[in-house]
Amino acid sequence: MSHRISRGDGPSQRQLRVGELIRRTLSDVLNRGEIHDPELNAMSITVGEVSCSPDLKVATVYVMPLMGSVPVEAAIAALARNKGELRHRISSEVTLKYAPDLRFRPDETFDRLDETRRMFDDPKVRRDVDAPGDDAGADTGDDAGGRAR
Repeated sequence: MSHRISRGDGPSQRQLRVGELIRRTLSDVLNRGEIHDPELNAMSITVGEVSCSPDLKVATVYVMPLMGSVPVEAAIAALARNKGELRHRISSEVTLKYAPDLRFRPDETFDRLDETRRMFDDPKVRRDVDAPGDDAGADTGDDAGGRAR
């Protein structure tokens, strides 16, 4: 008898694996233009990440149009319009008990990256980062062999 221990530390390996399979499948389907929507097929959309619910029945898909070609809201609306066909494609290519319900959200990874860069460019933060501190290589009064001088 196996007992599953839930730690609540984040997604399980199974959630991560299924999310990656769905991400790859969606990327391939969108890249090949297999959806019967000319507006969606004209868009270049990147699928950054897919996170699955613990029961694998809901997949949240984080997307972003490439190079700002269209507003992210337009891309999400086009994907939502074709959710049924996308879900059907996933179920035919990925073996799962249930085809997950797809929920599309904007991928804000790049925005967070830009914000992090701006933060590191702040003069106060730059001063703290560049300042000598309590690093592991700081002079402790020991010679190279760890002996006190």
